Amino acid sequence: MAVDTFNIFISKLKDEKMKRKLQRVQKEHRKNISTLAEFIQNQGGEPKENLGLKGTMADFKLNRELNSKDNNYIINKVIEGETQGINMAEKVLRGRLDHNSRKIAEEILDQDRKSLNEIKSLIN
Repeated sequence: MAVDTFNIFISKLKDEKMKRKLQRVQKEHRKNISTLAEFIQNQGGEPKENLGLKGTMADFKLNRELNSKDNNYIINKVIEGETQGINMAEKVLRGRLDHNSRKIAEEILDQDRKSLNEIKSLIN
């Protein structure tokens, strides 16, 4: 899930504990993005860091969908988004990656799984 999408979820939550938990997860995601961007640049690549039109439209739709929803509904949407992101990362890991790329992807994926478990703990 796009790290900026967390802003939507955080703004819609009414529970401060849940907000703080998502802020911590978002901060960890930002750290992972920075690590990955640096790795890509060191390999001579150029990381893409924007959502694009499709992502922007998805965020717009999500923002409208979450109006007047309760905290558990919002957290379940976060879980859904994080799970999709983890599934996509696992597909990448099944592909052909060099040792260093695989190592960094596995580290980020491991952190994402831990974050998902933290988010799941918020469900009442």
